[in-house]
Amino acid sequence: MNSCVFCNIVNNKSMARILYEDDAYLAFEDLRPQAPTHFLVIPKTHLATILDADAETLGTLLKVGVEQAKRMGLETNGFRTVINCNRHAGQSVYHLHLHIMGGRWFSWPPG
Repeated sequence: MNSCVFCNIVNNKSMARILYEDDAYLAFEDLRPQAPTHFLVIPKTHLATILDADAETLGTLLKVGVEQAKRMGLETNGFRTVINCNRHAGQSVYHLHLHIMGGRWFSWPPG
């Protein structure tokens, strides 16, 4: 996927502030943060949306996100997890990604 911005980050063709990396997953700061702490977790394998992911991928995506949120001290006051799916939900990059946001109050309902 040459045109996928997240694949470019995985392949070191674009810069990102990396927070975590293993063989299959990557966590990095969001370029347009919506909270004092806002990072993304992605599988390194290109999957366009959550509809393309299996349970193991989703479980590991959440596990990595929660581990990084704890590492940043977000567990005390809480944090929000978001996966947008397709355009009506606000997905703008078609590479599965989990948003982790914290460090402020969030309203409900979102959006």
